[in-house]
Amino acid sequence: MSGSRQLKLGAFMRPVSIHTGAWRYPGGLPDGNFNFAHYRRFAQTLERGKFDAIFLADSLALLKMPEGALKRSATVTSFEPITLLSALAAITEHLGLIATASTTYNEPYHIARKFASLDHISGGRAGWNLVTSGNPNEAPNFGLTEHVEHAERYERARELYDVVTGLWDSWADDAILRDVATGVYFDPQRVHTLAHVGPHFSVSGPLNMARPVQGWPVVVQAGSSEAGRNIAAETAEVVFSAQSTLEDGKRFYADVKGRLKRFGRDPDTLKILPAAFVVVGTSEAEARAKMARLDSLVHPESGLASLSVALGHVDLSGVDLDGPLPEIPETNASKGSRQKLIDLARERQMTVRQLCQYVGGSYGSLEMIGTAASIADQMERWLHEAGCDGFNIMFPYLPGGLDDFVDQVIPELQRRGLFRREYEGRTLRENLGLPRPKNRFFDAR
Repeated sequence: MSGSRQLKLGAFMRPVSIHTGAWRYPGGLPDGNFNFAHYRRFAQTLERGKFDAIFLADSLALLKMPEGALKRSATVTSFEPITLLSALAAITEHLGLIATASTTYNEPYHIARKFASLDHISGGRAGWNLVTSGNPNEAPNFGLTEHVEHAERYERARELYDVVTGLWDSWADDAILRDVATGVYFDPQRVHTLAHVGPHFSVSGPLNMARPVQGWPVVVQAGSSEAGRNIAAETAEVVFSAQSTLEDGKRFYADVKGRLKRFGRDPDTLKILPAAFVVVGTSEAEARAKMARLDSLVHPESGLASLSVALGHVDLSGVDLDGPLPEIPETNASKGSRQKLIDLARERQMTVRQLCQYVGGSYGSLEMIGTAASIADQMERWLHEAGCDGFNIMFPYLPGGLDDFVDQVIPELQRRGLFRREYEGRTLRENLGLPRPKNRFFDAR
């Protein structure tokens, strides 16, 4: 049994399903990724299921892929995530709202102001997924001829984190008085000028709005490279990881949690949520049939393009689909997920075609395919054996895959005492069991 520990659940919803065949699935929603009415339904279903948060990934450019694959991509259009989450905040009450914002192609003042706004609009439910950007096609959209180097991206990200959180702390919690009798709106002595000057940024501050409801929006990170693990251990409160086996999950969990000690952090202040692609059936056979149907809808060109992106945007044109994966050169894209796929192909002796099918479906993440009971068994084991604190759920197709999870898996988890029946609080921090950050400029005074 898992004792008193309970799972935390996020929902990866941009694209609404990561599976490249999902938009073609019978009963699916071909326009699900760019239709607010659908997102409204998704968010309200997630809240009915007591999910901790909806998580929106983001890309600032089209992915680099051949035209034959590009024209089959359902993710070429998508909402800007902060805008979408602000709208969803108005029709939900408890669901956390986590958006990706690149540290490479955003200024810290922009990030601090937008996420503080979302936190106030939602009553304290915002989360910032800190990413350094792995898509080299983003660079030309921001005046650069090539992608910023991997090491420099992480150096910039670390400094940007300090500036953003410093701006959130630039107002004391009690700085705004709104004293109608005296006519004093705020106390300037309770506002701090940041005056940051560093290698990448020069930012005066303060932020031109009150401190966020949560102190800081929850800080999320998804990198798995050495640099990614270090910045997660130092700064993140939630990590979205990508281990596909329990043994890998346990190693990652122990490694990242163990790194927190060097930064003086309590391991309980970081929640690790592996991505899990979940297909629910009334029987194992039905669930497998759903997965097979999904995989049959992945066009070969789409699968090869997805593999190219996952390996670091390498050119795979002319590769022998029925041969082994060739040597893959180093690139300037994300490194952790790239190496994971290479290792998997070598260990399982997979052909390029097999790897394309694997990546084009669940993108090489943990797959849970079966009945509500068997899926709950797997989740319970991951939690009990210290492989996770919960999961970031990816649905096979929408709305059916989401409805199946909420209507079948959630009640089974609740029956076992593994998941909440009611939200613990109003804010994302309260529901995740995360402490409110101290204000570095005022709380010590």
